[in-house]
Amino acid sequence: MAQLVWDQDTKRLFENGVDNGVLYVIGSTGEYGKGVAWDGLTKVSESPEGAEATAKYANNKKYLNLRSDERFKGQISAFTYPQAWNKCQGKLSPMTSDSGAKKELAGVTVSGQARSNFGLSYRTRIGNDTEGLDYGYILHLVYSASAGVSSKEYQTINESPDALEFSWDFETVPVSVPGMKPTAHIEINSTLVDKDKLAALEKKLYGSADSEPTLPKPEEVFALLGLVAG
Repeated sequence: MAQLVWDQDTKRLFENGVDNGVLYVIGSTGEYGKGVAWDGLTKVSESPEGAEATAKYANNKKYLNLRSDERFKGQISAFTYPQAWNKCQGKLSPMTSDSGAKKELAGVTVSGQARSNFGLSYRTRIGNDTEGLDYGYILHLVYSASAGVSSKEYQTINESPDALEFSWDFETVPVSVPGMKPTAHIEINSTLVDKDKLAALEKKLYGSADSEPTLPKPEEVFALLGLVAG
């Protein structure tokens, strides 16, 4: 038997920050394309909806609560974005012929076009009272997302210049997860999983000298982290 103890040294945990953003645009075949680093990422807000209770009554009293499915959604904010993001926010380049080959007209984009769906990975830091934000991190994987429109406000430069920050709301469609309900969001805690297995997953997500970065499906993530099917 053990008595509960609160606020022990090294156990005072907190979360903060966002970094290592990677965008994976879904191509025409439905597969995630090569990941690209998202520089200038300032915020990813997670605001899931659903899980709402519907009360059921019997014998003139409350009998049970039925809850709706949860839907993962949120908002991405950044000072800049990778060129691949244009496809996700409905901006496409006209196609031009160069020596008989079709390619995009560099530097020109047309708004209001069809939007590509995407996947996203990013990290949030875990800190504690002794190591600060070096204690660990949570790796977030977002699947089958689509972005809405964003507003921009350009202002004259004055004595207090500031950088324009972009933001986009996004919603998701849950994907299949073996043995569990579908979801669009997976979290991996670096302080709890095997370090070597986590490194193998991050090699998949971020690429290496001999492999391109890509977003693995949930079953691949679980296998890389040591889940044995059976």
